Amino acid sequence: MRARNPLVGGQVEPGFEPVEAAFQKTLREPGEFGAACAVSHQGELVVDLWGGYRDARRSERWTEDTLVLVFSTTKGVAAAAMAHARSRGYFEYDDRVADYWPAFAQHGKADVTIRQLLAHQAGLAAIGRNLTSKDVADSESLANRLAGKEPDWVPGTRHGYHAWSLGWYESELLRRTDPHGRSLGTYAAAELFEPLDETFHIGVPESADERVAHVEPFSPLDALRTIGSFPPRLLLGLANPFSTVSQAMNPFDVSTPAELNDPEWRRLEVPAGNGVGTARSLARLYGSLATDGEPLGIDRETLAALAAHGTPPTRGRRDVILGTDTSYSLGFWKPFDGFRFGSGTAFGAPGAGGSFAFADPDRELGFAYTPNRMGTHVWDDPRELRLRRAVEQSLAGR
Repeated sequence: MRARNPLVGGQVEPGFEPVEAAFQKTLREPGEFGAACAVSHQGELVVDLWGGYRDARRSERWTEDTLVLVFSTTKGVAAAAMAHARSRGYFEYDDRVADYWPAFAQHGKADVTIRQLLAHQAGLAAIGRNLTSKDVADSESLANRLAGKEPDWVPGTRHGYHAWSLGWYESELLRRTDPHGRSLGTYAAAELFEPLDETFHIGVPESADERVAHVEPFSPLDALRTIGSFPPRLLLGLANPFSTVSQAMNPFDVSTPAELNDPEWRRLEVPAGNGVGTARSLARLYGSLATDGEPLGIDRETLAALAAHGTPPTRGRRDVILGTDTSYSLGFWKPFDGFRFGSGTAFGAPGAGGSFAFADPDRELGFAYTPNRMGTHVWDDPRELRLRRAVEQSLAGR
């Protein structure tokens, strides 16, 4: 059926009307601008909705092909690219990073495995502060910086959110193992989204600029209103600009994360956090990972590894950076007591501002929500959570 609100476009299949109702309710809330939501179920796109405005002045409608910055939801795309490469035989998860990147072995990192790196266990979360766009654009200097990093903790003993560094480590590893030497953004576009006939950029070309939505940052008042949703230890760490937490979470020379949507930044590849695409592209990607891996050609062994529970670090699940228990595996977030999504086999990645996308193999489900007004929750943004619960309601009704 067609969406009825004049500000909402797209369609939902019979049985998924609760998702449309939840989406329309979200867009009617004060302060909202625009968003998109998509759901793949059993290989079929059953929800594909978009609506509202792509700019804060409410002068440009959100359309079917509007692209939006999804911040750390990009990590799921990066992890999918690594899974694809593993499926192609370019490496095994238990291989050592230094076997492919010898310079990485500096400062006691010689035995760090790819599995540990992807599980945020390598101790490489803090990469300094005040990185400029020129610093990121200098790929050789950045690679040397990454290789020469001293671990923030003994690898494998703890885990801590590699908020921005992880994607660059993944990209350098992929570039050294892919026979074509491609960066992660180039690899993902060709191997993940081209087969799906979808658009998702890590490094936006100038030709796509007119499709990119404005991202509205949250205000200090918004942050104060929801401060209770932040882990207290995370807040303490962020208050100290010299802490490992602060250097991991705020490495860039920007005043707000929304500035990463500026052209000078979105031209660059930041595979842990500056992906720009549609909710549809993410839902279809995760829908493939939740079913048979087609048309991406990812083998069943790799898909089974993504669905399995990861191996926690030796000192438990307390996250050194986020200050609360978390669970990671192979570049994805996994469900845990503080963040329940899907079944036990689910995996995905939330992003700053409220975006979220995940796969649930038990339900053959791929889900994505992408707003352009930044919320303040680390995960379980109320807008996204409402939609996710509507999906669960719809599946129960089926």
